[in-house]
Amino acid sequence: MQKPTTAPIGVVLAKTAKTVGRAFDQALAADGGSQPVWQILITLKTRRVANQRELAAAVGIQGATLTHHLNAMEGGGLITRRRDPDNRRVHVVELTDEGEAVFHRLAKAAIAHDKRIRAGFSDEEITTLAGLLSRLAANVAGGGIDQENSDWTHPNGDSGQD
Repeated sequence: MQKPTTAPIGVVLAKTAKTVGRAFDQALAADGGSQPVWQILITLKTRRVANQRELAAAVGIQGATLTHHLNAMEGGGLITRRRDPDNRRVHVVELTDEGEAVFHRLAKAAIAHDKRIRAGFSDEEITTLAGLLSRLAANVAGGGIDQENSDWTHPNGDSGQD
């Protein structure tokens, strides 16, 4: 068996994601934020969500974890939660003026971070990279290539098919 000439793409992707994610955490923390707070703020700012359940789905976190973050954000004056008058079991989440201000501050940090990670890439390369990453996501989500009929082979010549 021949030794692979490159690291498995999943390993490279995971390490890259951790590095970029840590840098994003640091950029947001420098302005008093975090990724969960940013995700919640940008979701509330850019999407119409009817309740906490929809917000959790849009942000991609579990309901209990969302509640933890919302409690802290409400305590910090970034959001308000009120019962839906038509369904008392549902909480409607809205940004406060302070939440709007934090959103704009963190947006500047997010834009600066995005510029940093795009440095040295052309618009065409960024478009290609985004497409490749989408295809990787589709592959692991089951919507990717047909492994049975694929002509892909690992650099060591292994097709992964038995």
